[in-house]
Amino acid sequence: MAGTILIIEDDASVRMLLARVLEDAGYQVFEAANGRQGLEQFHAQPMDLVLTDLEMPEMNGLELIVELTHAFLNVKVIAMSGRSGDELQQARALGARQTFGKPLDLAILLHAVQYELQHSQRPQRKEVSTLPDESRDKHKVMIAESRNGEHHG
Repeated sequence: MAGTILIIEDDASVRMLLARVLEDAGYQVFEAANGRQGLEQFHAQPMDLVLTDLEMPEMNGLELIVELTHAFLNVKVIAMSGRSGDELQQARALGARQTFGKPLDLAILLHAVQYELQHSQRPQRKEVSTLPDESRDKHKVMIAESRNGEHHG
């Protein structure tokens, strides 16, 4: 089974576990500890699938999804979170193909990864953005409003 997967997760133990499971299944795995690092890696080398946590420092998963879908066509993102279902619904609304709550069922997650990689095209850079800047900004405002109370000052 071939495919490249970028795991973006700030918890090193979870990231290492996911990497091991996916490598054992035959995938080539790349890792990032936060959304900004993951976005830089994806821009340098677009991968077949992004598996991202939603709650991370520097750039969270929701912001990452907005940035990826702004710059690439056919981006496949699976989002995961230990927080509320609202956050997972928002991830889907922003472009995540599938979402999972934590703790993860690794067998179900692996099946989802296999499905996404078998039923989709490789990501491609957009020549001209199809998401106007004002729409992109609207998504960022929606993300910020959903966090009300998380950021002070």
